[in-house]
Amino acid sequence: MEFLSLILYLLLTIILLQVLHSLLTRTRTRSNLPPGPGPLPIVGNLLKLGDMPHKSLAELAKTHGPIMSLKLGQITTVVISSSALAKEVLQKQDLAFSTRSIPNALHAEEQYKYSVVWLPVSDRWRSLRKIMNSNIFSGSRLDANQNLRQQKVKELIAYAGKCCQDGVAVDIGSAAFTTSLNLLSNTVFSVDLAGLSQESAREFRDLATNITMEAGKPNLVDYFPVLAKIDPQGIRGRMTVHFRKMLQLFGGLIDERLKSRKLQKTNAENDVIDNLLNLGEDIDRTHIERMFVDLFVAGTDTTSSTIEWAMAELLHNPEILEKAKAELEQTIGKGKLIQESDILRLPYLRATVKETMRIHPSVPFLIPRKVETDVEVYGYTVPKGAQVLVNAWAIGRDPSIWKNPTTFMPARFLESEVDVRGQDFELIPFGAGRRICPGLPLAMRMVPMVLGSLVNSFDWKLEGGIAPGELDMEEKFGITLQKAQPMRAIPFHM
Repeated sequence: MEFLSLILYLLLTIILLQVLHSLLTRTRTRSNLPPGPGPLPIVGNLLKLGDMPHKSLAELAKTHGPIMSLKLGQITTVVISSSALAKEVLQKQDLAFSTRSIPNALHAEEQYKYSVVWLPVSDRWRSLRKIMNSNIFSGSRLDANQNLRQQKVKELIAYAGKCCQDGVAVDIGSAAFTTSLNLLSNTVFSVDLAGLSQESAREFRDLATNITMEAGKPNLVDYFPVLAKIDPQGIRGRMTVHFRKMLQLFGGLIDERLKSRKLQKTNAENDVIDNLLNLGEDIDRTHIERMFVDLFVAGTDTTSSTIEWAMAELLHNPEILEKAKAELEQTIGKGKLIQESDILRLPYLRATVKETMRIHPSVPFLIPRKVETDVEVYGYTVPKGAQVLVNAWAIGRDPSIWKNPTTFMPARFLESEVDVRGQDFELIPFGAGRRICPGLPLAMRMVPMVLGSLVNSFDWKLEGGIAPGELDMEEKFGITLQKAQPMRAIPFHM
């Protein structure tokens, strides 16, 4: 309601500007735009977005088709809702659609100018992407850190063991977030940024969650750029505070490392920050700090959210949980932690992770795109400057592709070669093409190992005696799709 009130309040402010804009552009033909709902004066189709835009746009696509155009304020937006069209946009015409549509929130601290997520495809982007891949996400780097990941999972299970002993619930999302945070901070800085019971973990999670929630909120400035200087909802202002806190944290850690490097002739850390500092002129300090913002916000929030949704679905569907437990017991042995080398021997666990990513993609619209010139797609024109949203949430629930699309059924993947690595466009939680999420290799090691270890180490019951069928499975929309109510469950031994 707050967003609707703001729209109504600002109508009079922008009406003359919008009328002028319409007069200047009325001669441009709309006949070749993709089909879509008729826009209202001034606001266009904004009122159709609602609180859950991924669901609202999926419903509209049922009427207007898998490529659909809307007018969101002053911005033409094209929504892609089928795997065939996603392939066209993300693979066949990848370069034409590779530029990002940058939310005004990302203008805070000029993050969009330095972030590998938001930079246009360019020499600088290629250089940063190469540095990120080779120093963080390459197979050799990930192999070298296997023991570290194993240790962090062991600490998570020890924490759950204490909760088991005390008979108290584990906040699955929070615990998974802290595990992901400590894994990344050890990989990058060789330190734990948080302990499982420390306030710092909650503070950092709040900070990362606030960034993704603010960036994902409907923002009037994105639909009416003329309002940028006003920042009527205060989103850019709040993002400035969040980014400054995070940059201050990373700046302090970099200062500590630079100081220790001066005091030592040799350095034995050989972690990410050392490797990046050793690159010299290939990457400056500003880009290093901004890369860490990308890495820690995306790498912790999406991983923990996927683990939380997976545990929620398993406890919501006890028969599926039993199948997962049976596979783990037969293959690994009951009570044992999962090693990364075990994952290939656990097809039902892998299928459970895929099914979670199908039905609960972390980033429902992926990261928004923008075209720099008119582009033809399936006989329609996507006009220059248009924002392009790929509704991965809708594609994952497309009834023409998936049988019983809203039902959680890991078994659907046991006889299927469909994977999440960007080649099968019916399942694209990480995106596809040159801008596919670089963290995919780490996520596909981390998520099944954490999930499998939680399932294999304990039996679980919902807090407060809630029956499985009564578990709240509602979503909370942002750039990432969070569970609206935290997933809390009590570990115990039968």
